[in-house]
Formats: sequence, C-alpha cells, structure tokens
Amino acid sequence: MILIADSGSTKTDWRTIDQQGRINQAKTVGINPYFQSEEEIREILTRELLPQLEGQPKQTFFYGAGCKQEDKIKKVRDAFKKPFSNTEILIENDLLGVARALCGHEEGIACILGTGSNSCYYDGKEIQKNIPPLGFILGDEGSGTSIGKRFLKSYLREQIPTSLRERFENRFPPASTDFLDKVYQQPFPNRFLASFAKFLFQNLKDPFVYRLVYENFLQFFEEVLMNYPNYSKLKVHFSGSIAFYFANILRQVANEKGIHVRNIVEGPIAGLTLYHQKEINKKN
Repeated sequence: MILIADSGSTKTDWRTIDQQGRINQAKTVGINPYFQSEEEIREILTRELLPQLEGQPKQTFFYGAGCKQEDKIKKVRDAFKKPFSNTEILIENDLLGVARALCGHEEGIACILGTGSNSCYYDGKEIQKNIPPLGFILGDEGSGTSIGKRFLKSYLREQIPTSLRERFENRFPPASTDFLDKVYQQPFPNRFLASFAKFLFQNLKDPFVYRLVYENFLQFFEEVLMNYPNYSKLKVHFSGSIAFYFANILRQVANEKGIHVRNIVEGPIAGLTLYHQKEINKKN
C-alpha cells in the first residue's frame, strides 16, 4: 500500500492505493512545518491519521505547504518516524504535487490559490521556476488570506457599505470577536483571515465584494503570474478553494490579460492519485 498526501495550512487530503489498486481516502487538519512543531505534526499523524488507515503503507508521498527548505522537510520527516516506523517517506513541496496533478507530463504553469498562494513553471518533469509567494504578510496575492486581510482592513476602517457591514456583524458580532487579537496574538492568523472567504463568496453579488475579489486576482496576475517567461503561450492551471469557488472572476481576469486557463480544481489529490497510479503501472 502507498499513501499520498496533499497538505495545506488548513487541511490535509490523504489517499491510499493498495496492491489490488483500491483507493481509500482520509482527512486531517493541515500540516505546515512553518507553523507547527515536530511534536504537533506527530500528534496529528498519531491521533487523526492512523485510526483512518488499514495498516502501515510501504511508501508515503507527502506533498506539503512549507516543505521546501531542508530544515522544514526534516521536521516533517522526523515527525513521521515514530508513527510510521516501517514506511519510506518521500517529502516534496505542495507545489510539485499540484504541477504533477494538473500538468501531468506536459509543460505549463501551475498555481495554488487557497489559504495561501504559490505558483511555478513546470517543464513536464520538474519545477524550473518559482516566483516566491513571500507568505501572507509580504505576499500570498490571490489567496484566501489576502482576500480576508483586505476585507478586514476595510471593515475596521469603516470603508465597506452599511448593508454589507450589517450582514458581516450578524455573522461575526464585534462584541464577541477581538479581530486584532486573532491576527496578532493567536496562532494561525492566516487561517483566521482566510475564514472570511466563505462570507465573501456568499455575498459575491455585492459590488464591493466582487471588486475586492477581482482586484485580489488582478494583483496575483500582474505581480506574480505575468512575470513568468512565455506566460501567454502556456496553459495555466489552478488548484485551491479560492480558485475553485471564485472561478468565474478568476477566468474573467485571465481573459482580460490574454491568459489561457485550463484546469481549475478545488484540490489536487485526485490528480495526484492518478499520477501515482500511472507511475505504479509503469513499474509493473
């Protein structure tokens, strides 16, 4: 049995493929070594993942947010050692997972627009160029965190329409939520900011919300995607909840910029599972 994971800051999707080719799925909270200790990651694996599995896999392919620098990769690998003592652990950045899932063995640009954002030029085998996303403080344009940050800033400065403010305060009563404490003092401020995306999607007919989302995607295209060589000649693919649920606005911005968007999926785990099935079949 092999185990495949697509892990972001908010959630992790898992799939197993057994010797008969049968596929099973599992879900846990997100794993990101930038925000979690080795012990916290191990706790997620032990308490949340292991009870959902039927035995230990021979190989694990873990594609995770934050798994680019060697010290972060080591943290995740060490967290796996005790609960998965007899498993070969292969750890890659979540961006390579998205590229493999959406592009397969074809050249293209693969993008993630979820809690955070990322992108790369993929030559059909490996990532050849990555414009750094810089995290939610300096970058992450196009992400749920970026949208949430822009909206919360406008709300706190009383720059949003009265009707929208009333709907927001019915959902998030000011007396019960210290927004600045959540952002500056509590863990996972990126998840907190991105949590407003659901409210914004439900109010997308409001011109203020529509414009906010539009400008957020426009910033991603202009500051990130359009800095890749030959971007207008390549197929561009997107994965992530923000890309998926706001796909109409995303495609509108792409069309205005002359960019060919092909696949937009909520998550890459299905494509990753297919990719690894094909790799298994090649070896057999």
